[in-house]
Amino acid sequence: MSMEMEEILNETVPQSELEKFEKKYNRELQSKSLTHTTQFEYAWCLVRSNYANDMKSGITLLEDLCKKNSEGKRDYIYYLALAYTRLKEYSTAMKYVQAFLEIEPNNQQVISLEEYIKKKMDIEGLKGVAMAGGAALVLGGILGIGFALAKK
Repeated sequence: MSMEMEEILNETVPQSELEKFEKKYNRELQSKSLTHTTQFEYAWCLVRSNYANDMKSGITLLEDLCKKNSEGKRDYIYYLALAYTRLKEYSTAMKYVQAFLEIEPNNQQVISLEEYIKKKMDIEGLKGVAMAGGAALVLGGILGIGFALAKK
């Protein structure tokens, strides 16, 4: 995994930039003149926020753009993959990465993102197995105590 991908995923939007694009988005939305560009710019800011709710709002806007505007689909899919990766929803992120690579199989940045996600999934998978094993031990211990008490 490249350090570059780590930097991309850790990049956050300055609050002033987020507010600027939020105002522009709301202004166009109010006047029923919302452009795909404005919606994308705002979504791009939201997915780079530090807050999960902002990222999820950005995802909603990007998914909406995917349905409405096929010309920008490549960019929308890429930022959806980044957003889901930032939220640690790796299996969903991987679906978007694979969709992107079907369109453009040699894109090095997306291949790097795919490698990053696979490594994270391996780590999380191992943690998941350890946690499940630990939970089984705890549950077994509780059940054992329960049976011992019930026999008395």
